[in-house]
Amino acid sequence: LTTAAYFSTEPHITPEKFYIEACDDGSVDVLAIDRVSTEMTLTVRKDVPASAETRPICGLMGTIRLVAGMYLVVITKKRKVGDLLGHAVWKALDFDVISYKKTILHLTDNQMQDNKTFLSMINSMLHSDGFYFATDYDLTHTLQRLANTSPEFQEMSLLERADQRFVWNGHLLREFIAQPELHMFVFPVVHGFITVKSSCISGKVFEWSIISRRSCFRAGVRYYVRGIDSEGHAANYVETEQIVQYNGAKASFVQTRGSIPFYWSQRPNLRYKPKPQISKTVNHLDGFQRHFDSQIILYGRQVTLNLINQKGSEKPLELAFDKMVTNLGNGMIKYIAFDFHKECSHMRWHRLQILLDMVAEMQDDFGYFLVDADGKVLLNQEGTFRSNCMDCLDRTNVIQSLLARRSLQSQLQRMGVLHIGQRIEEQTDFEKMYKNAWADNADACAKQYAGTGALKTDFTRTGKRTHWGLLMDGWNSMIRYYKNNFSDGFRQDSIDLFLGNYVVDEADWTTPLTFSFSDVFNVTLTCCLLSGDTWTETLAYVLFWGTASAVTGGLILFYGRDFVDAPKLVQKEKLD
Repeated sequence: LTTAAYFSTEPHITPEKFYIEACDDGSVDVLAIDRVSTEMTLTVRKDVPASAETRPICGLMGTIRLVAGMYLVVITKKRKVGDLLGHAVWKALDFDVISYKKTILHLTDNQMQDNKTFLSMINSMLHSDGFYFATDYDLTHTLQRLANTSPEFQEMSLLERADQRFVWNGHLLREFIAQPELHMFVFPVVHGFITVKSSCISGKVFEWSIISRRSCFRAGVRYYVRGIDSEGHAANYVETEQIVQYNGAKASFVQTRGSIPFYWSQRPNLRYKPKPQISKTVNHLDGFQRHFDSQIILYGRQVTLNLINQKGSEKPLELAFDKMVTNLGNGMIKYIAFDFHKECSHMRWHRLQILLDMVAEMQDDFGYFLVDADGKVLLNQEGTFRSNCMDCLDRTNVIQSLLARRSLQSQLQRMGVLHIGQRIEEQTDFEKMYKNAWADNADACAKQYAGTGALKTDFTRTGKRTHWGLLMDGWNSMIRYYKNNFSDGFRQDSIDLFLGNYVVDEADWTTPLTFSFSDVFNVTLTCCLLSGDTWTETLAYVLFWGTASAVTGGLILFYGRDFVDAPKLVQKEKLD
C-alpha cells in the first residue's frame, strides 16, 4: 500500500496563474501557482477561469529558478515500460519548461544570453534519457526495504518516503516538499534504467525486471566526477535490483556499483587516458569509512569487487583501495581484486568463471530477498557485491549480469519455475532476452555517465567476445574521447544546475558563463583566415596562422587541461 500521487493532471494557463487540475475520478483538487508571487495554493475546479488555455501534460517535474525568474517543468510525453508488481511504470520521453514571466524584456542582453544558456542546460538534462516514474508505487526503494517498513511509512506520500539518493527531481520539488497538501500533485522521478518483461519457461509465465537507480549525490560525467565527497557519496553510484514474480511470490537480488571510494581525480587533458591522481592533501580514511558505514547500514556485509588493472596507471588505485580496507579493519567488508583485462585478454572471457567461483560461497551466504504469495518474508539478502572498474560501467556491468544470473538460477528453482538440473543458459528464448536486457542496462548507464553506449556489450548480448564487438568498442571509445574533452563541461554544468548543486541567484546575478581561452583562439583564427581581400593576403595569413597553429598545437598538448570543455558553474575546489 502507498499514498498515490494523482495519476492524471491537466494545466490551465492564464496570464496570472497556472492551474494544475487533478483529473482522477472523484477529485476536485486544483493546484494554483501565482505567476507573479510564485505562491502555491490548493483550490477547487470551479475557481479555474473559463478563459484559461489548457495543455495536455503527463506530470510535473517541479520548478526551477533561472535568471529570468521561475520556470515550471512538466512532462509532456510518456511511454509505459510495464506493470511492476501490478503498478504501471512510465518512462518520461518529452518535457516543457514554461516561464512564470510573460516577457524577458526586463533582462539585459547578457542576462538574456545567460538565461538562454541555462534553459539549454535544463533541456539537455531533461533529454539525457532515462527518467522513470510511477504514481502509485515507490520506485526509489528495493523490495526488501519496502517489506521492512512501518505502517506509518506506508501511509506517507511518495515524496515523503522516497530514498533521497534516487530522487532526481528533488531540487525541482523543494517548493512542493514544504507544503504537504501539495504532495499529491507530484512524484519522485528516478534516473537510470528500468525494464519489465513477461517471460515463460516450460510453460510457466513469470515477470522479470531490472531497476537501476542512479544516485543524485556526487552525480556527474565521467572524468569530472570521480572518487567520493566528504559525505562518503561515491561518483557514478548505481543500485541495481533484479526482481522476479511468479504465482504471487516475489524475489529480488540487489547489487551496487560506485567509483573507487576515496579521493582521486582524472581530469581530461586531451590525452586519450589521463593519468589518475590520488589526492595527497586529505584524510582518505574518514570519507572511506563514511561510505562503507552507510553501505553496511543499508545493505549488510560488503564484498568489493575491484576490476581495474593491477599494472600501469591504474595500479596505485588498486593498491590504495586494498590498503584502506585493511587499515579500516572492518570484518563486514571483504576486498577482492580481479584484473579483468589481464585475465580476459586475447578473448579468454571464459576466465570470468574464476571470479564467479571465487565469490560463489559468499553469494550463497548473502542470499536474496524472497516473499511468498501470502506476503510472508522467507529470506532476506544479508549483503551485497559492490563492483567497480574505473568508470563503473563496462567491466562492472559484465560481472553484475553474471552474478545476477547465478542468483536468478537459485530463485527460479526455489519458486518452482526451473526443475532441478534445468539451467537458465539452456532456456534459449529467456537467455536471449536476459542478455539483451542487461546489455541495454549497460548502454543506458554508460550514455548517462560517459556519453556513449557501453563497451563489451557483445559479450553481454551473446556470451561471446567478437571482432565486430572490438571494432564497436573502438568507435565508442573515440566518441567518448571527443565528448569527455570537448562537451562534458556543459553536461556537468547541466547536471549541477538541475540537481541544485549550483543555484541561480536572480537578485544578485553575475555571470560565470565566460569564454575559455580555447574559444577565443578558435574565433580569432577563423576571423583571420577570412579577412584577406586578395589571394596573396590570404596566403600570408594562412602561412602565419599555419606556423602559429603548429606552435599552438604543441602548447595545447602541454597545457591540455586549459583547452578542454571544463564546467563553469561549480567551484574549482569541487573539481580537483
